[in-house]
Amino acid sequence: LTHATPFREGLAEQADVMVVRELCGGAFFAQPRGIEPIKGGGFRAFDTNLYTTPEIERIARVAFALARRRRGRVTSIDKANVMQSYVLWRQVVENIGRSEYPDVELELLYADNAAYQLMQQPAHFDVILGDNLFGDLFSDLAGTITGSLGMLPSASLPGLTRTADAGAAAIYEPVHGSAPDLTDLGMANPIGAILSVAMMFEFSFHQPAVARAIEQAVDRTVQHGTLTPDLGGQATTEQVTEQVLTHLAQAD
Repeated sequence: LTHATPFREGLAEQADVMVVRELCGGAFFAQPRGIEPIKGGGFRAFDTNLYTTPEIERIARVAFALARRRRGRVTSIDKANVMQSYVLWRQVVENIGRSEYPDVELELLYADNAAYQLMQQPAHFDVILGDNLFGDLFSDLAGTITGSLGMLPSASLPGLTRTADAGAAAIYEPVHGSAPDLTDLGMANPIGAILSVAMMFEFSFHQPAVARAIEQAVDRTVQHGTLTPDLGGQATTEQVTEQVLTHLAQAD
């Protein structure tokens, strides 16, 4: 898929990035927030980027546990140089890494520098940890590595250790939106949805072998050149899906 990315040849070939985003707190939900009039005319708008220690600890543990399964590096992104909420974020992430995951490398980057580094050397990154705001931005930014957001799966997890517990639900879906403009056109890329199923088998059903088989079927489909228009191909949604299912049926 190097032809579909904006990166120069060879730069993104070995890239394998997991973005861990905190979904329940931060600037998207914290109070107070609002728009109110000011004296002399006009308005002022404000939001609150609030995080508590337990919220940060919870998502940090997810990131470190994932990194331990992968290549052993967490890159935590923040703006601790200008915002107090990120000062706490950085302190808590450092404490969790030092006390509970000393075997996992922790890299601390300001978000603007992290964005630059991700574009310069995407293969350097393993697990990127961000709050709700930066996690939202970086999960889309990571789409440039594959050439299309249609390739990216996602999982909303209560925590890696609780996902398979009774009553601990998880949501699996592609990173991209619903794209209603593509309805009935057969142009939508199904790979993000298919890889989301692979994540479900890994994290909810604890069947990593099935997850790997699905991922390998997707790899073979891409290598075969069966691609939707967003990746420069001419295949339909149904044709890509059928190709993946064919390769999956041939799996060992």
